[in-house]
Amino acid sequence: MTFREATTSDIKEIQLVRNSVKENTLSDPNLVSDQDCEAFITKRGKGWVCEIDGRIVGFSIVDCQENNIWALFLAPEFEKMGIGKKLHDMMLDWYFTQTNEPVWLGTSPHTRAEKFYRKAGWIEIGNHGKDEIKFEMTKNQWLHKRQSE
Repeated sequence: MTFREATTSDIKEIQLVRNSVKENTLSDPNLVSDQDCEAFITKRGKGWVCEIDGRIVGFSIVDCQENNIWALFLAPEFEKMGIGKKLHDMMLDWYFTQTNEPVWLGTSPHTRAEKFYRKAGWIEIGNHGKDEIKFEMTKNQWLHKRQSE
């Protein structure tokens, strides 16, 4: 299992993982373009991937322009192996070296993702869009969480 920064050559596999999930699915698989991915990992923020046997099985991307977790997804057969937590932690460790601004995300209610973020210390602050819960993490919350691990 290898964790590293995402590159533009990873985008095809990132898209495969994004479209393989069973929860928080896109209504249209073409909604997130390769150009969107490229902008988020090269200009707007940064991304990370997990590879197993040369295959990308999970990724995370943070958007520093909107202070938002743009994506954190795993191929379904690689869930519950600690990969999501590692990608999450790498992403937030980096994000909070870039800014003191809180970071937010939206996710569908009653999903494994909702439980994951609550367990990771995210605080529910309202709704996002029509059907998502909005969570936030401050730098102080994150540093406190990391120190208590």
